[in-house]
Amino acid sequence: MMGGFLHQYFLNNSGKEMYKWLHYFDVYERHFERFRNRRPVVVEIGVYKGGSLEMWRAYFGEGARIVGIDIDPACKAHESEGVEVFIGSQDDPQLLDRIVEKYGPIDIVIDDGSHMMDHVIATFEHLYNHVQPNGVYFVEDTHTSYWDDYGGGLRKPGSFMEFAKAKLDEINAHHARGALPPSAFTNATDSICVYDSIVVFEKRPQGKRQSLLTGQG
Repeated sequence: MMGGFLHQYFLNNSGKEMYKWLHYFDVYERHFERFRNRRPVVVEIGVYKGGSLEMWRAYFGEGARIVGIDIDPACKAHESEGVEVFIGSQDDPQLLDRIVEKYGPIDIVIDDGSHMMDHVIATFEHLYNHVQPNGVYFVEDTHTSYWDDYGGGLRKPGSFMEFAKAKLDEINAHHARGALPPSAFTNATDSICVYDSIVVFEKRPQGKRQSLLTGQG
């Protein structure tokens, strides 16, 4: 959908500055389309010049509540109708709790913040349970998981990609024959989608899995 709303908005942007990888737009549209014009709460970590806050407001429609998080106090200037910016670190639990208290439950989290491994993981562990049962947790620029200067490295313990790989086991915990107990994550998560530089967690309450044999033998 390179001709989708978000891609065209980005290419024709005459508003505030944005920097994006072009292949992200198809992924955004795939996971976010169902929230359009449904007044979602969208939390974006990393405000930069404020352009993406404007884009999300235009995409999700009137009534959407867009929340930005950034450590730069200057980002407060990017507030507008339906857009609020909180100043602080994404791994500050008190800051995250303030946002959840005011806006929760959250429909979509987009982590485009510091990309430091400990920050990304700490934010996920704090916010995931506050995403509504059919919401989306979207982590972008995960190529930083392979870069030493962000605390990453190929197959390095503690990187976000290794964290995400462990979540692949956790989502299948019911089949681990006792080796891995099912968790709240197991029972709340429908899918984990891995793309170039993106990992998307789709939530949906999971009932008891059933298998059936049909037809005539």
